[in-house]
Amino acid sequence: MAAAERRDDLGIEDGDDDDIDENELRRQEEAYQRQYENEQTWDQLQEDEHGNLFVDKTAEQRARRQRLLSAAQSARIRKGMIRYVLLVVDLSRAASAQDLRPNRLGCMLSLCRSFVREFFDQNPLSQLGIAVMRGGLVEKLTDLSGSPEAQVARLDAGKLGAPAGDASLQNALELGVSLLKQLPPYGHRELLLLFAALASCDPGNVLDSVKACKDNNIRVSVVGVAAEVYVCRRITEDTGGTYGVALNEGHLEQLLMAHSPPPPATAAQAKAELVRMGFPQRSTEEASSAVFVGQEARLLPGSYTCPRCRSRVPELPVECHTCGLTLISSPHLARSYHHLFPVQPYHEDSEVMTTTGAYCFGCLREVSEPGVKGQLHLTLRCGQCKQVFCFECDAYVHESLHNCPGCEFLGAG
Repeated sequence: MAAAERRDDLGIEDGDDDDIDENELRRQEEAYQRQYENEQTWDQLQEDEHGNLFVDKTAEQRARRQRLLSAAQSARIRKGMIRYVLLVVDLSRAASAQDLRPNRLGCMLSLCRSFVREFFDQNPLSQLGIAVMRGGLVEKLTDLSGSPEAQVARLDAGKLGAPAGDASLQNALELGVSLLKQLPPYGHRELLLLFAALASCDPGNVLDSVKACKDNNIRVSVVGVAAEVYVCRRITEDTGGTYGVALNEGHLEQLLMAHSPPPPATAAQAKAELVRMGFPQRSTEEASSAVFVGQEARLLPGSYTCPRCRSRVPELPVECHTCGLTLISSPHLARSYHHLFPVQPYHEDSEVMTTTGAYCFGCLREVSEPGVKGQLHLTLRCGQCKQVFCFECDAYVHESLHNCPGCEFLGAG
């Protein structure tokens, strides 16, 4: 009775409650469909000879291993250890579409943050900058630098603002040429476009800008979010880059992360060249040792001293703002070598998958018989040390560790 009186006081009729409930249910159903429309987990269910169900993840794991094998096969191709990459993100009105979760803008920015960290992990001697396309113009967010956190801090949807206007490929190419053409010739100059629109609004002929990129040895690659566009295909073919169109969120992540390893060197970049680098010493972290650091002259403790001009820089790797010497540390140089000497790919071992009592050499978990624990995984073996590894350890060894634990154990013994 009290609820009916409150409805009368508010002027709400009985039929309005049904409309409100129906609208709320409709919104919840749409949110549920957006969240689980691609989660078809029942496709992984398989049945063994006894009628028991188990999850078969071997198809997904084999597809991931295929990417690792393709990377290992390209190990003998000359690649560049020093890269200068300009990442251009499309913030036109097409980025506000809802075909990706939660929307194109949120999905692209989240993957860009992951890409920046993965890029510097794979290329510790390289530099990266970020720009955005919006309203027919291109805005440079960050300069080329070797600091991943400084780049990630700018990739915030709240700071970037709402998507608006059209995208301009020509302006993006012109910005890339102006920033990359003055860089040293030993570095690989790359322009990576994350393109969400289906058209480009340019002030002139975009092919003239493509020719300028080709003349300055700038490799342009495009990752499409909506659909394939002819001009993007033409740009990548003329400059020696790659072009891919994402089918879903997972495919978009694969296409973007494929640009984190260094690409093969072109004929103009194939010749070897010596690069002078410095290994600075780090000062103490005590507050009493604080000095003015960097071009901005910030008062900081724990800086690095350039061995040539004795200037102070806040972090590594970086180019000295006074003498221009490239400053790195020995771990940065060592981490760049795994592209030249990768771990040999493991091969599948079907005999281990049908036996019990075998353990992974990496994590010491038992490699069980298919279906015993409700899941079916790949089991792999190193061709040199003959040790057995599970799929998770195989991915960790080839993607992050870059050293075989079994081979290192035999070498230490």
